[in-house]
Formats: sequence, C-alpha cells, structure tokens
Amino acid sequence: MQTASQSSQMFLQMDGYDLTQLLYVGSHSLVYRGIRLSDKQPVVLKMLQSDSPSFQDHLRLRNHYILTKSLNLSGVVKPLALVPYGNGSVLVMCDDGCRSLREEVAANSLTLADFLAIAIQLADILDGLYQHRIIHKDIKPSNILIHPNIGYVKITDFGLASQLSQETQELKALGILEGTLAYLSPEQTGRMNRGIDYRSDFYSLGVTFYELLTGQLPFQSADPLELVYCHLAKEPMPLDQAQDKNARLKIPKVISDLVLKLMAKDAEARYQSALGLKHDLEVCLHQLNQTGSITEFAIGTKDLSDRFTISEKLYGREAEVASLLATFDRVSEGNSELMLVAGSSGIGKT
Repeated sequence: MQTASQSSQMFLQMDGYDLTQLLYVGSHSLVYRGIRLSDKQPVVLKMLQSDSPSFQDHLRLRNHYILTKSLNLSGVVKPLALVPYGNGSVLVMCDDGCRSLREEVAANSLTLADFLAIAIQLADILDGLYQHRIIHKDIKPSNILIHPNIGYVKITDFGLASQLSQETQELKALGILEGTLAYLSPEQTGRMNRGIDYRSDFYSLGVTFYELLTGQLPFQSADPLELVYCHLAKEPMPLDQAQDKNARLKIPKVISDLVLKLMAKDAEARYQSALGLKHDLEVCLHQLNQTGSITEFAIGTKDLSDRFTISEKLYGREAEVASLLATFDRVSEGNSELMLVAGSSGIGKT
C-alpha cells in the first residue's frame, strides 16, 4: 500500500467528479476521495489501476456493486453508482468522513473499551451479512472503516464476497488465492477437504482482533507456503504472551480465549453465530464499565446457530486416521509406503 504523498502522480481527471485526495493504492485498485459535481456530494471512488484490467478485476468491482447496492445495512458502505471509465469502471460510494481502521489504530492507540465497542459493532455487521447469506471472505483492518469522531464502524470491499450459504474452495496456486493470506481461514486456502461458509469470516475477524489487541499478526512470515501451513496446523500464541511486555493495554484472559475461539482451525469449534459473539463482548464491556476490569466467565453460552449445518468433521474413523498419520510420520522421515482405502460404495472412504 502507498499513501497519497507517495503517489501524487497518480491523480487522474474524471468527468463529473473532482478528485481531491488519493486514499489508497492497492495491487489492483486506486481509491480516491472527491466531490460529485452534479450535487456537490462528497464521494469515495474506487477504480482499477491497470489500463488493461483483467476480467477478474472487472468482475470483482461489479460484484461489490451488485451485492451491496440493495443491502439496507448501516454497517455496509453504500454504493451510489458503477460508472464506465477508460477500459474499466469506477465504483462511486458515499463519503461520510470515515477512514480505515488500520489508519485509525496507527494514529491513536486503542483502549480496551475502544476495542470492545468496535468489536461489538463488527459482530452486529456480520450478523446482518449472515441474514442476507453473504460471506465477505476478506475481513481485515484495511477493509473496516471507522469514523474518527463518532466511532461508528462500517465494512467495505465486497469484491470477493459471495451470496451463498456455502461454497467449495478449489486448490489454487498461492499467488492467486482469493483474499489476504495473513487473514485467510484454513478452509479458504483450498488445502482442506471442507467448504467455506459464514464461519470463515469469523476466523478472519479473529485474526483482525488479534492484530488490534497485540499490534502484530498471529502468524508472521514472508513465505506464503509457511503462512498457509500456520493457518492449517499451527496454534497462535495466547494474546497476553504475544504482546510486548511493556504494552499499555493489558489483555484479560477471557478476551484472549474469545479471540482464539474465533481462530479455531475447525469451523465447528468457532463461534456459530455472530450474536453469540456479540453477547460475550457485551458482557466484557459491561464488566469493564462497572468495575474497571474483566473477570473470567464461560464464553459461548449464548452461541446458538439458527441455521441447520451438517458438520464436516470426521466421526468414527479414529483408528484409520491414526494409521494415516502414523504412515505420514514414517514417510516424512524418508521411508516410502503405499496405502489403499478399500470398501463398498457409500461407507465413507472419501
């Protein structure tokens, strides 16, 4: 990402709009703040950076517009129009003075009360998306907007979002995986035999919470393959151990447990509803306001899903799984072995 000062040469002329500030430079897009000349309305404009954008770039911008234009959710940035520009399109959105959560945290340190107020709003927004069967698939601090004075929160960038209760992620090369690798749920990597559903956003939200509270990501590596391995197999360090010993913000154990629950490798072990998450966050905020501290309590007691979901967890194959893992250990030490799975159709070989 580059700032406006680093990229002043990237200012463009666009009929009907006065572009006043370059907010963001991504790998595929540019985001400007400006004024719509017809009615003097402040707007944010997102456009494709390339002069010859790919079909996927076009599709993501259009997907963002189509999915959000009919959403009546206060926590989602409202699009105004999708207008042609050059060889691509420009997404025009309302500008109410918000800036990215990443910028806000960099400029102003979060208190525990600030974090909880933001987290509760995000849980509410995810519940709204859940009611509309929308999976965002790219939750991260730069896609979360906050008003610096009022403090309300919104989510943006629905280019990768889908309006499905569940979808299957195919195995793809690391360079073309959808989403941001540092925040990607294990199932979004395509390296697990399970589908993506609304709980994938809970994992990404957990990574976001982890970063907001500790100032660092749970898994840090410049190697994409190692990051994928971490999401699949490595447990994150508890938050109170991850943060700097001199950190001003002391993280209560119950909040650490809550974040780690969101980041469970198995979707069945995460929160099953955004309202269950919101309840626990509200208990934390109530305790903090009443007593100045947060004591431990059982989390997840109000976490009830209102949607029938068939678990993708493997049951009744403990001996077979143990045999496969033991063979894997031997092979990883240099041995060569062949394993065959036999049985009648329909007994669960896959």
